Amino acid sequence: MNTKLIAKTGIVFLLGGLMSISLFSCRKEGDTIARIQVVDTSGAPFPGAMVRLYPTPTILQHGAITIDDTLYTDLDGYAIFDYTDMYNLGQAGFAVLDIEVKSGDTLYGEGIIKIEDEKTTEEKVIIQP
Repeated sequence: MNTKLIAKTGIVFLLGGLMSISLFSCRKEGDTIARIQVVDTSGAPFPGAMVRLYPTPTILQHGAITIDDTLYTDLDGYAIFDYTDMYNLGQAGFAVLDIEVKSGDTLYGEGIIKIEDEKTTEEKVIIQP
């Protein structure tokens, strides 16, 4: 039997196997989403409220704030923050953030959310005087 042919065939199979392993080992990261629902004291959705997510001072890295985002709730009382681009595969956890909700000068609510990597994490905040 021709040893050169056997060696070439072995190399082709080896390279093909390595390529197929590398193709299947790559995975796309899932979405990392924080959904905050704001409700009034009766439990009804509260549209148009300002929702701010920010870190507590004790988790600041090197004195710089890494996340400080503000959105307004939709008609169903939801503010949806997408942090998919900020999450890196292999990262251990994502963030624990404070929630501050305001509407006008009189209505206020607060909470905390632990945003889990590659998941949709939800939290409900009651806005009240």
